[in-house]
Amino acid sequence: MTQPATPSPTHDRTIRAKTGDVFARLWWANAELDGAPPPFVLFHDSLGCTELWRGFPQALAAATGRPVIAYDRVGFGRSDPFPGPLPADFIAAEGRDTLPLLHETFGFSRFIACGHSVGGGMAVETAARHPDTCLALVTMGAQAFVEERTLAGIRAAKADFTAPEGLARLERYHGDKAGWVVDAWTETWLSPAFAGWTLDAALARVARPVLAIHGAADEFGSAEHPRRIAEGRGRAEILAGIGHNPHREAEDQVLRLIGEFACELAG
Repeated sequence: MTQPATPSPTHDRTIRAKTGDVFARLWWANAELDGAPPPFVLFHDSLGCTELWRGFPQALAAATGRPVIAYDRVGFGRSDPFPGPLPADFIAAEGRDTLPLLHETFGFSRFIACGHSVGGGMAVETAARHPDTCLALVTMGAQAFVEERTLAGIRAAKADFTAPEGLARLERYHGDKAGWVVDAWTETWLSPAFAGWTLDAALARVARPVLAIHGAADEFGSAEHPRRIAEGRGRAEILAGIGHNPHREAEDQVLRLIGEFACELAG
């Protein structure tokens, strides 16, 4: 695992959103971004939060020389509980509702959207909504449509969380929100009402360079997902022998790919 020679300090913020307070963290030498390169904004997965990125944000900042911002969506991690079930537009909502708050709080103008799993879909939607300020798009293990392979993986994971020890692992990060987190993921994706969801409309509006990273052994989606995300916009990198978490399973390779991609950007 890559370890930065000089760790970047972290700077935490609490952001007031319409649905509750949002916890956010910046990895950068300074608490302010005046004069800094455009940061990476990280969008976490369906069970994730800032802490569950583990060492990746620190390593990404070191590998690219760019600030990194991550946050806990409302309902997750250190953010407030979500007031009710997930809305139907929850994937698109992050670019619409949360990105402007991050922009205001941290003071960046341009940014690179980077997301894992459903967070990759949120990064796509964000890039589509902010074409003038989103410099580029990176996805890791993202889904672009509802696939039987995805649903099979979710059904298996749902069964695992019926055991008390399964939920206890999530409670370490989400506290008493852990049950809601599992239900928000599994019940949303397994609902017949969600079966027709795709990123196609958002992808048609993405006008910036794209890097779509995916594990060939990803249990939550085939290689068709990164190919669809990258087609005509950039490149798909399919990593042999890697599953759903390429940034953990092949951190050095992922950092190299993102670092090379970021070096090609004008900004």
